[in-house]
Amino acid sequence: MGEIEGTYRVLQTPGTRLGTQIPAGVSTLEPGQTLSATVAQASARMQEKHLHIRVKLLDNTMEIFDIEPKRDGQTLLTQVWRRLNLTECDYFGLEFQHPRSYWIWLEPMKPIIRQVRRPKNALLRLAVKFFPPDPGQLQEEYTRYLFALQLKRDLLEERLPCTDTTAALLASHLLQSEIGDYDETLDREHLKANEYLPSQEHSLEKILEFHRKHTGQTPAESDFQVLEIARKLEMYGLRFHRASDREGARINLAVSHMGVLVFQGTTKINTFNWSRVRKLSFKRKRFLIKLHAEVHGPYQDTLEFLLGSRDECKNFWKICVEYHTFFRLFDQPKAKAKAVFFSRGSSFRYSGRTQKQLVDYVRDSGVKRVPYERRHSKTRMSIRALTADLPRQSISFTEGMRTSASPSSTNVSFYSVPTSPLAPRGPPDFKDSSNSLTEPQAPDARRPAAERSSGVAADGDTRRAQSPGPPALQPCQGLSMESPQPSPSTRKSPLSLSPASQVTLGPAGQGLCPLLSPALSDAGGARMDGEEELKHKSTAADEAYFIAKEILATERTYLKDLEVLTVWFRSAVVKEDAMPADLMTLLFSNIDPIYEFHRGFLREVEQRLTLWEGSSSTRATGGHQRIGDILLRNMHQLKEFTSYFQRHDEVLTELEKATKRFKKLETVYKEFELQKVCYLPLNSFLLKPIQRLVHYRLLLSRLCGHYAPAHPDYADCCDALQAITEVTSTLQHSLARLENLQKLTELQRDLVGVENLITPGREFIREGCLHKLTKKGLQQRMFFLFSDMLLYTSKGVTGTSHFRIRGLLPLRGMLVEEGEAERSVPHCFTICAVQKTVVVAASTRLEKEKWLCDLNTAIDAAKSGSDQSLALPGGVVCAPPYRSSEAAALEQESGDARGCHGTLEGQGQHRANTTVHVCWYRNTSVSRADHSAAVENQLSGYLLRKFKNSNGWQKLWVVFTNFCLFFYKTHQDDYPLASLPLLGYSVSVPKEADGVHKQHVFKLQFKSHVYFFRAESKYTFGRWMEVIERAGSSPGRARCPEEEA
Repeated sequence: MGEIEGTYRVLQTPGTRLGTQIPAGVSTLEPGQTLSATVAQASARMQEKHLHIRVKLLDNTMEIFDIEPKRDGQTLLTQVWRRLNLTECDYFGLEFQHPRSYWIWLEPMKPIIRQVRRPKNALLRLAVKFFPPDPGQLQEEYTRYLFALQLKRDLLEERLPCTDTTAALLASHLLQSEIGDYDETLDREHLKANEYLPSQEHSLEKILEFHRKHTGQTPAESDFQVLEIARKLEMYGLRFHRASDREGARINLAVSHMGVLVFQGTTKINTFNWSRVRKLSFKRKRFLIKLHAEVHGPYQDTLEFLLGSRDECKNFWKICVEYHTFFRLFDQPKAKAKAVFFSRGSSFRYSGRTQKQLVDYVRDSGVKRVPYERRHSKTRMSIRALTADLPRQSISFTEGMRTSASPSSTNVSFYSVPTSPLAPRGPPDFKDSSNSLTEPQAPDARRPAAERSSGVAADGDTRRAQSPGPPALQPCQGLSMESPQPSPSTRKSPLSLSPASQVTLGPAGQGLCPLLSPALSDAGGARMDGEEELKHKSTAADEAYFIAKEILATERTYLKDLEVLTVWFRSAVVKEDAMPADLMTLLFSNIDPIYEFHRGFLREVEQRLTLWEGSSSTRATGGHQRIGDILLRNMHQLKEFTSYFQRHDEVLTELEKATKRFKKLETVYKEFELQKVCYLPLNSFLLKPIQRLVHYRLLLSRLCGHYAPAHPDYADCCDALQAITEVTSTLQHSLARLENLQKLTELQRDLVGVENLITPGREFIREGCLHKLTKKGLQQRMFFLFSDMLLYTSKGVTGTSHFRIRGLLPLRGMLVEEGEAERSVPHCFTICAVQKTVVVAASTRLEKEKWLCDLNTAIDAAKSGSDQSLALPGGVVCAPPYRSSEAAALEQESGDARGCHGTLEGQGQHRANTTVHVCWYRNTSVSRADHSAAVENQLSGYLLRKFKNSNGWQKLWVVFTNFCLFFYKTHQDDYPLASLPLLGYSVSVPKEADGVHKQHVFKLQFKSHVYFFRAESKYTFGRWMEVIERAGSSPGRARCPEEEA
């Protein structure tokens, strides 16, 4: 039936006869009015009821959203997230301005018309709501891009106060992200048309100077540089709320991931961590913080602050509630049931996902990353983006794509680094990748957000993005300018600071924040039981891949170790002007070129591993699944650094002499060793460069053993192995001297009562705990065996870290007898020296055999009267360097001068994970052979850790070195969260009674202390078992021939 204009349609009813005339019905329309016109008018009236809300995005584009008036804020937020294709949307929010000029966040659960006055005329803007302390926790490149735009807005609105140099550096990275590589003419034109900083003309030259040094950085790298610099600033992510305290003093309140902050002006005067806060509330204009009774200390139980109005007070309270929930809780709280008759207090609750939920969602949902287009960064592409093979964005950013740049200042010159050109890159790879870090240029760079989110996705072939790497060496890179502690990230240019141009690092956020404890990110949060940790399931179980990954992991740790010297120690001595200029030149002229070389090497390995993983996931094979070409090129280049390596023992000697001569340097040295970043004795970091060469040789040997001769990577690996073997053979004696000198220097600081311990020809052999028989019975003593004498000591006064000398026994004329049967003391033996006889007992038979073997060998060597030292494992002989009698006398005089310092006990605290202290508390011993073997058994990587009585697995970056496991949140962290000395621990596979039913799990146990660790693959599981077995069992020397017989 058709429709008759001017009437209602009449339906056929039962009983209607066919062929009869259909009645016209009754019309309710006015004469001359048609139905279609009526429908159009009704539609117009409905459109008038819709709200057309304007939203200003972070790139300053304006978007219009149609929302029904009674809809809540979540409806608008959902539309914005969909239009932007934003995955990590919970970090963001929409804010609007109150008539009193402060900004208010749009609440998701409340109708828009009840929040925004005159919504038709209102302007909402997209903004970052929650600022994580580490940008590595942001898993999407697009999210980091939006964060960078937020920081750009904050700089322009003066909400991110910093020094002029820091602001210029931030602006230069934003400029690199926007328009690409440096071109003075285009830069000036762009800066003339676009404002990055208030009073930008005053910093124009600084911006251009910094931008010139960013050549080659992709936009993704520049974004991360911006985040990395900004996070170290004290005002990062903070929004001030004006208030006053009880005395009426003007203050500013702010909230961050760690808690509620109090500022006077822009100076932070107090921090109330979430762990200290029991309750947050407000009453009219009063904002109340109730502290836990045991932590409020000098403060009252409840702190009170007065804000401008009740609305301002409630707004700040809501922000605090949301921050606490987002960063501190695992799950969002359940909605509070509404009271039937009476309600007391606000029912406001945070309604989004917590950070933990968000991270889990992005990681586990497998959401396909949609390509996006940057608003302005299409003027010019960076050279690097045009010439590089680009990896997928889906590779976890925190697993290896991190760079750093922070402002610093320097006047001390750097030294040229020998370099070899990289292998020529192939043509750009245009394989399909929906997850690119850097997009190709497009003429329509100014398309609105809708096109940016949808139109670009249609471009099927997108360029793979190159793994971010550090920019070229910059004299103003590595430190931020706001605070007293240096805070470099994973890769920084080495610093050379002068007292006149001192720059220190940003302050805040260096401590542990409450959110870092559980389950936060792929880069190091805890995982709940049942979650799979194998990130590269698609990667073939190729041992070569895991060996290459081990090279990458250990290289990251090694570069961090170099930064302890090149960044942190340099900053400490420059700040106090404590080191003589000639020593500073000697030290850093030998370390800086090595550090810079390894920065470039790490960048190459990261890029290759990212491409290797990408080609595995796409089931492609080719030139990316190899590592030999990179190793061959860099191992040949390492030959040019032989002269630097050979001077490290001279550097160590001169540094030790200088600490004796200059009291100020000695004080700085000791204070620096107490810092968290110096997790090993400082002089041990000078051994790392030569020790790293040994690691390269071992890893290359493993690669050559894995590959078949016909494999395309076999020849390069064998040539690289030959090259590094030549270097290590040349440096064998240097390494032996360095290790012995470092150990003697460390003991000189730990032992009280011995003066010139460092003398020509003296070598360390073994240290450990034995029980000496005295009138009072068996007393615990710490014994130190050298090539010419045996020392025994006791622990100093409680609270000190030193050992006091109790006796010195020369080896000449010494006899060792086994007297266990005579004295009825298990594992005892008698040491008969010329003037004294002592009876000692070891903790186990194995310990006794180790001591007897080393004592007898050392006594035989002392009888021969040879000037040659004892043979080291591997046939290396550590001969004493030739010194004239005058030089020896000078050293003797230097040692005597230090005698007064040696008698001072309790020179401050000391870390308890050094081998001396671990041997004391674990009742074991360590030999020179153990130390030499430990050099070959250092390892780094991510592991899942589980305690004996816990259910969840926590992902940690674990570093094994010096017989100790060091635990970090991520590989970018500057210092470990905790350590676990492994001397005395046994390693095994969990038994059925342990209740651990996972693959690749090993168990560490010492008495009642039990830990479980889970590796990502069979290979890494085997490697961790191997290195820990060698360290935990403390094998010592090979057994003597008579013991083997």
